[in-house]
Amino acid sequence: MLTLVRQSILPVLLLLALCASPAHAKKLNPPPEALEGLRHMYSGDTAHAIEEFRKIQQAQPDSPLGYLLEVNALWWKTYCATCEVKWNTIDAWKRGKLPADDEYFRLADKAILLGETQIAKSPTAEMYLYVGMGWALKARLYGLREEARATARAGVKAREHLLRAVQLDPELGDAYTGLGLYNYFVDALSWWAKMLRFFMGIPGGTKKEGMCLLDRALRDAEYTAVEARFYLAKNLRNYDQKYADAIPLLEPLVNEYPGNPIFQLVLGDMHAKLGHAAEAAKYFRAAQKLASHSSGSDAACDARVTKVAADALALLPRSP
Repeated sequence: MLTLVRQSILPVLLLLALCASPAHAKKLNPPPEALEGLRHMYSGDTAHAIEEFRKIQQAQPDSPLGYLLEVNALWWKTYCATCEVKWNTIDAWKRGKLPADDEYFRLADKAILLGETQIAKSPTAEMYLYVGMGWALKARLYGLREEARATARAGVKAREHLLRAVQLDPELGDAYTGLGLYNYFVDALSWWAKMLRFFMGIPGGTKKEGMCLLDRALRDAEYTAVEARFYLAKNLRNYDQKYADAIPLLEPLVNEYPGNPIFQLVLGDMHAKLGHAAEAAKYFRAAQKLASHSSGSDAACDARVTKVAADALALLPRSP
């Protein structure tokens, strides 16, 4: 019993200490193709992002990085195509299995295997990070498909590897994105999901720890700072109804990546919840315009954005 208590307490103490650490210099040195691909991805152009990420795969076939980045691009593509207005909130809520999921999981599994192979030769914080990211990306899609047990298992595996990464290198900012999201989500679970967590022996966490770790990721992450900002803002909206706190977190993404309709839709949704009808309409119409003037490389995303924006506009109160 004492061993179990130590196993649960020590990671918490480690993370709380790391939360308070000052910002550190970047150290992963992303290749130019990664930075260019990320710029495309967060601008809403997943097709060109994937082209850049595949260049990394060709140049570094034994590295997990290029495959992880492609999986993340596929996630954003999936998120856009799944978005809807439900419970008066814009989000990707759930969907069933699709044939395209096989490629998503194949790439994630390949990244995990490549990382584990490198760890077996020489365990490094970077490889533990990449394996953890692979499991976290699997957890996202399992979660969207409402596969609770698979989501939980993948989330625990992600946490395990990300904790090891920060134990080896506390300055590895990207690890805090996954750890922060894990802690936040585990605390935000419904009562029945918390019961499942208890019976499955899944480690706990708190929103406070999650927010602290995500804040650290905002400062230090090299690949996932945008993800940390987006999901922290979205979580404050979804789970805590802190719309006024979420808006200033999301606004920088809309300003930096004005071509991403997802950021426009979610920011508009937050304004709508505060009764800012004119501001909300501005962002919904901006998303519509982006979809109507897109290159057509992702027709499913364009069609979904057009519908979601129209549905959201229809819910706004009309001016007297």
